[in-house]
Amino acid sequence: MDLYEYQGKQYFARYDIPVSPGATADTVEEAVVAAETYGYPVVVKAQVQVGGRGKAGGVKLASDRAEAELHARNILGLDIKGHVVKRLWIERSSDIAKEYYASFTLDRSAKSHVCIVSAKGGVEIEQVADEDPDAIVRRHVDPLDGFGVDDARAVVDEAGIDDEAKAGVAEILVKLYRCYVEGDADLVEINPLILTPDGRVHALDAKVTLDDSAAFRHPEWADWANLDELDPRDRLAREKGLQYVGLDGYVGIIANGAGLAMSTCDVVEQVGGEPANFLDIGGGASADVMASALEVINTDEKVKAIFVNIFGGITRGEEVANGIVQALDRVDIAAPIVIRLDGTNAEQGRAILEAHGSDRLESLPTMLEAARRATELAGGVVR
Repeated sequence: MDLYEYQGKQYFARYDIPVSPGATADTVEEAVVAAETYGYPVVVKAQVQVGGRGKAGGVKLASDRAEAELHARNILGLDIKGHVVKRLWIERSSDIAKEYYASFTLDRSAKSHVCIVSAKGGVEIEQVADEDPDAIVRRHVDPLDGFGVDDARAVVDEAGIDDEAKAGVAEILVKLYRCYVEGDADLVEINPLILTPDGRVHALDAKVTLDDSAAFRHPEWADWANLDELDPRDRLAREKGLQYVGLDGYVGIIANGAGLAMSTCDVVEQVGGEPANFLDIGGGASADVMASALEVINTDEKVKAIFVNIFGGITRGEEVANGIVQALDRVDIAAPIVIRLDGTNAEQGRAILEAHGSDRLESLPTMLEAARRATELAGGVVR
């Protein structure tokens, strides 16, 4: 789950990471009230989950009431890379002497947490990596050892942080790691982390991605479910409890299990097709689950054929087949469907599917055959 900037700052504040004071505003009037409350100058910031807000006109400095009202009116409703601004964050402007970058995330290739720090903040870290890779310090963190003050000081020294900011940056790094681990985050990022002319260090921005798998420990996260930011397909899938990732192809994919779903995408590409999505329905394939999955796939106009790839394990093949048949009676599917069913009682399941076969519903015994047929029905060039 990705948080908006203001939510990220609220999250940081729980771990005593200093942030700029501010308030949200959904209307021009609320923006003016917030600006008057915190005192000018203030920064009016679009709250969207996409980078490049400043270049798109979504971040403006207001020195008085008239400017606050003007900027709020112009930014609300602004389209930034397909994201329409519905909420603003109004915060007291900060004087900046230096800008730095700091983050913690997971390095999956190293199977370890990683701390990333740079003395060149205020721009996208990818740009720094391209232009001056030596300006970025990466230090892996063993979760059993943790990340303490000595570790933070070593990273700060290696990154070349200015002397007057070293103590403050190191202190924030320790708190940021605690936020990352105890807060069950996949990513915590501050860019920029600023040094003010009077020697204070605090977070001027906040990017936080929470680990959805830890949601059971955080009932308060329910208030942060930003469904309005999701693609309509993703929104519908999340509402129905399905694991869905939209892609750009034309063969819809439904499979039970993340590994099988990924393999199915690979096989479709292997035979020349292009997957339209990754959709994992989990361990079962009941009529309700299948109907939900087909409904999600059906909302994607690019899908020209659907490949349902199910391996019957605990859920037996005939149960899966009956679930699919019942689901098809409940959802009006636009695209033809190719089904590969294997595993426990697969033969009984295939017999049920064969009895309901048509030019819109086919059952094939192997994944490769089914992938080729689905690609062919979708109009792709099969190889």
